[in-house]
Amino acid sequence: MSALLADFLDAYADALRRHLDSPTQAGLAEGYELGRRALVEGISLLDLTENHFRVVQEAEQRRQETSGESGARLPETALEFLLQTLVPLDIATRGYLDGTRRYEQQRSRADDLAGRDAFRTALVESLQDGFFVADAQGTIIEVNTAFGALTGYGAAGVPYPLPHPWSSPEGPRYPDLGTEAQRFIIPIRHRDGRDVWLAVSTSALIKPEGNERIFVGTIRDVTAEHDAQARDQAASRLATAVGAATSVVEVLAVGLDELRGTVGAETAVVAVWPSRTAAPEVYVSGAGADGASHNGIASLDEPSRALLERARRRPPRSLLAIPDGAESSEGIVAPLGETGDAAVWLRFAAPRAISAADWTLFSLLIGHLSLAVQRARNFDQARATSLTLQRAMLGPIELPPRFSVHYEPALPPLEIGGDWYDVVPLRDGTIGVVVGDCVGRGLSAAVVMGQLRTAARALLLRGAGPAQLLAELDTVAARIPGAMCTTVCAAVLDPVRGLVRYSSAGHMPPILADVAKVGRLLEGGRSVPLATFDPPRRPEATTAVAPGSTLVLFTDGLVEQRGVDIDDGFAKIAEVLADTSGRLPREVADAVLSRLRPTVGYDDDVAMVVYRQPPAPLRLDVPARADELAVLRRTLKGWLAAAAVPHDLAADLVAAANEACSNSIEHAYRNDDTGRVRLSATCDIDTVVIVVTDTGDWKPRASDPGYRGRGIDMMRALTEELDIDHSGPGTTVRMSVTLPAITFPVANPLRGTNRRIAG
Repeated sequence: MSALLADFLDAYADALRRHLDSPTQAGLAEGYELGRRALVEGISLLDLTENHFRVVQEAEQRRQETSGESGARLPETALEFLLQTLVPLDIATRGYLDGTRRYEQQRSRADDLAGRDAFRTALVESLQDGFFVADAQGTIIEVNTAFGALTGYGAAGVPYPLPHPWSSPEGPRYPDLGTEAQRFIIPIRHRDGRDVWLAVSTSALIKPEGNERIFVGTIRDVTAEHDAQARDQAASRLATAVGAATSVVEVLAVGLDELRGTVGAETAVVAVWPSRTAAPEVYVSGAGADGASHNGIASLDEPSRALLERARRRPPRSLLAIPDGAESSEGIVAPLGETGDAAVWLRFAAPRAISAADWTLFSLLIGHLSLAVQRARNFDQARATSLTLQRAMLGPIELPPRFSVHYEPALPPLEIGGDWYDVVPLRDGTIGVVVGDCVGRGLSAAVVMGQLRTAARALLLRGAGPAQLLAELDTVAARIPGAMCTTVCAAVLDPVRGLVRYSSAGHMPPILADVAKVGRLLEGGRSVPLATFDPPRRPEATTAVAPGSTLVLFTDGLVEQRGVDIDDGFAKIAEVLADTSGRLPREVADAVLSRLRPTVGYDDDVAMVVYRQPPAPLRLDVPARADELAVLRRTLKGWLAAAAVPHDLAADLVAAANEACSNSIEHAYRNDDTGRVRLSATCDIDTVVIVVTDTGDWKPRASDPGYRGRGIDMMRALTEELDIDHSGPGTTVRMSVTLPAITFPVANPLRGTNRRIAG
């Protein structure tokens, strides 16, 4: 037995005996302290218990020997002391067991966490989507293998702080994971240089350690879906842009801009060969093939033309990179359409690699443009055919001098309707004029109109007068379905005699305005519309047409408006004519239309014919002074306008007359300040004659006049005929020109029949 154990057992025995002799709380406390001592000194419970029972037996024997009887409470008192001694040992034992249990639990938990980490790692690595973990500042601190494959940046490079190395400089700003978006699509730049679109999905978590906020998320490659959507949107934009175009020029004007912007090309060029031998028509968007920067029709240098020439002969729907076979391409060329007469060239600002998605996009867009061009060609062909037929139905395009016409159908896109006009020069020098209005509008009325117009023209050429023409049209109209109640005004103008014969079948009365006077209605010769009744005879009236006066024939669409008295329309036309005696017939027509045009436009067909009677001869007698030339030019210019001489021809005649008068002033009266110059101007059906006379003596023309003395050559160049007569007293200069026929489009020029769009 060790001294430590012997000492403890002795101390325990002494304390137990004292407590057995006198049980107190102090004794129990001393037993508790002995239990703590036993725990500290590592006393065995067996040794303690054995020693306890030996001391108790000794105490019982001693008590029996002294008193002869056993103590009733001795075992109970001894047990209380023993239990009090064992309390610290019990507490220590239970603490040990609890610690052991906790240790086992922690060890089991650690083993479980290790298994979990292995499972998590295996699960994350098995994902086809890229996986990442980011801290609160957006730094990527963990990625899986799929993330590295999608971005080119794998686990070996973590952490990846902001800005992330795969961020695209040209792309949008990376969204804030914490505040802006949990799901978004963003472009990135792969490590190998490719542009990739990723769909990102994130969630926020709180780490138990340190209460730190982190983000976990996945990424998925959606480049194919994005490219497909972009192709669909680009094709839709192109189709929308060219959808309203009705000609090849319009299609290419808008289509090339859209095509160039979508594919990122610097230049888009289309060449169209109208025939095998003709030079191509070239349309350019962006920087032109010749270096010019503009939109519209351009020219090509020889290498560019040869490139497009080869491209148009390739199989339809085939694309070729330029240069062929290189890793980087400067552009692409392709045939446009399937007829082999057009090609397109897209030139990039800098060489670039063309991916499979690019080829798909280019093919789709060029296919849409080809369809739009073909549709526009079909439309152009159908429109040209329609316009040719319509123009043949409507009336003459080339008119005698001093006429102007206007025609405006109420139902676009038709260029004709139920109204018509006709101007027919006759063999005796007179001019037949017919203006008519069929019932209804649109194509059905135009069919009726064409038949009546043809019949009326034939009757005029046969020599029928206005009344006879309408009487025979009655018979024609009665046999044409839909021609009943057609209104017609027929007139025969005699410019030489200054007369107009006219007859009206229920039509608007013509308006005649003398020079500087308000117009008046010609209401004679009126009768019922065609094919309504069987009148005994059609009436006819004759009216004098004063020199310089203006005659207007029109249909009711010009003056009939809802809520407006028709007499107000007549009054407006009459007022306009009072101020237009010095204007060309075309300008008179524009002034009338401008005054009467409703805000919302005409709701009925409008046909109008304007005629100007040759004015009275102009006669001027002025002093032979240079300061009189300005007045002479101004007066002659006004007279020529009244004679309906076109402005460019009038300017030539004024210059020629001014030169003739200058010669008279400078040469005929070199030493005479009292001389005079006389100018006369006359106009018949189609000829203008100007005569300048003086009574002086012209200086002979030098053999070499130098830079001066070329006035006669200028007068000869500006006129058709020039005659200078020096035989009489003084000199007579006679100049003449033939007035050109007036050419008018069928349709209203504001509506246009041959529109071309250029930059």
